[in-house]
Amino acid sequence: MRLLRQHPPAGGEARRCGQLTLQQDMRGGWLLVRESGHIGQRSTTAKSEQFFDQGEALAAFERHRDQNVKRGFQVMFVQGEATRL
Repeated sequence: MRLLRQHPPAGGEARRCGQLTLQQDMRGGWLLVRESGHIGQRSTTAKSEQFFDQGEALAAFERHRDQNVKRGFQVMFVQGEATRL
């Protein structure tokens, strides 16, 4: 599952963007990767989290998504279980 988000620019700054990715690893666990940065520049991996349970991983994904929306980010693209979002 993948979600791209953007934040409107403040003043003359570049638009901030980010990505949340949730994917199953080769051992059957789940990996949540959060990336952020500015459009036109390199993104940085803010944090990777490992989960053994899919439900816990989805809950963390949704929690991070909701936190970003509260901070003013707009969801631009969703790939994967879109019915849950």
